Amino acid sequence: MRWTIVAFSALGLTIAYLDRAALSVALPFMAEDFHISPAVQGVLLSSFFWTYALAQIPSGWLLDKFGPRVIYPIAVGWWSIWTALTALSTGVTSAIVFRLGLGIGEAPVQPANVKIVSQWFPRRERAVASSLFDMGQQIGQALSIPIVTSIAVFAGWRWAFLLIGLVGLLWIVGWLAIYRSPDSHPRVSEEELRHIRSDQAEMIPTEDSSPRWRDLLSNHQTWALTSGYVFRSLAGAFFLTWYPSFLLNDRGFTEAEFGMVGALPALLGIASTVLGGVVSDRMLGSGISPSLSRKIPIISGLVISASIGFSPFIDSNALLMVVLTVSSAAHSFAGAAILSLPAEVATSPDQVGSLAGFQNFGSQLGNLISPIGIGLFLTFSGGSYVGPLVFAAFSCLISAAIYGLWVRIKPVEPLPSTASPTDHGAS
Repeated sequence: MRWTIVAFSALGLTIAYLDRAALSVALPFMAEDFHISPAVQGVLLSSFFWTYALAQIPSGWLLDKFGPRVIYPIAVGWWSIWTALTALSTGVTSAIVFRLGLGIGEAPVQPANVKIVSQWFPRRERAVASSLFDMGQQIGQALSIPIVTSIAVFAGWRWAFLLIGLVGLLWIVGWLAIYRSPDSHPRVSEEELRHIRSDQAEMIPTEDSSPRWRDLLSNHQTWALTSGYVFRSLAGAFFLTWYPSFLLNDRGFTEAEFGMVGALPALLGIASTVLGGVVSDRMLGSGISPSLSRKIPIISGLVISASIGFSPFIDSNALLMVVLTVSSAAHSFAGAAILSLPAEVATSPDQVGSLAGFQNFGSQLGNLISPIGIGLFLTFSGGSYVGPLVFAAFSCLISAAIYGLWVRIKPVEPLPSTASPTDHGAS
């Protein structure tokens, strides 16, 4: 049952990224209708992240307080409505308002998924489980390119937002029907429940289920997770925001060419995300320390992802796509282990959602800064992408250093006699 639950989490994230990436793909069409300059495009692209970032920390607290069964479907319903409303945009101002509403709705999605994995999976399966739900990120991005481009070409960009906004409402029905906590789920066997709890003994719930802000704010690991994700997202935000415009406007890709090859980085990122989770959990299962098992995939992925800095100096579009795809795949390779970190550093299970909220706040802070910075750089440099892409490379390296030197992961506790490291239970 735990794999069914994480599949629903992946589908929720897929819908979220389809909705948020739709603007990036539709922007070239919207820019023609609304006559938007590059600097204003950067503000529009970043506007989603303003409310998304601010709502991360309260979202994590709400998830720890009320649980994913309640908060997740409320969030999906909210963001689906605001996605559909984007079809009514009459200019930049109204489009920004609709994106702000979308950002509030999507804020709980990643903290919810992290919380779900911490509740439903033993420690030695969390990186793989995290990679499975995080695939939704790449799937949503990949789907957004052919889907939004096709709808925009044949029916107009407004229909793209309206149609994809309806998808989330269907997800809510399935979630409410299937999700319960592991302890109360009628389809979880005693064997699977023992497996889920087999190496969670070090996580002792507190009497008060509400995490204390003082403890979180004074914990240096909270800030390590937050800052590490800030710099990772300063690089990754390029693929979420300016990537379509870079290929179409700077590199001369036609709409047909972009529709065919533009999704390659996201598609390879799907497999890379899962691979990173498998590698991390296999290392942990083989007896390698939790610190190395999580940090090696993170650091190696981020260092390779810094290859994005070479892309503005490459003349061949074919070679450019290879470099961008490798950079994106390596960035995704690090993702599963990073998403497992809140549960790895938390001292109590009622802190996991809040720590994930802080971590994802860092992610969105980077996502917010990046598109505005790129838009301003393009305006004052005459349209050059050299500075933004080289800066993205350095951001990857800084993030790798933070995860390697600052994050401290708990050691493995001895397993109870009811389960062994190789017991996989019922699925």
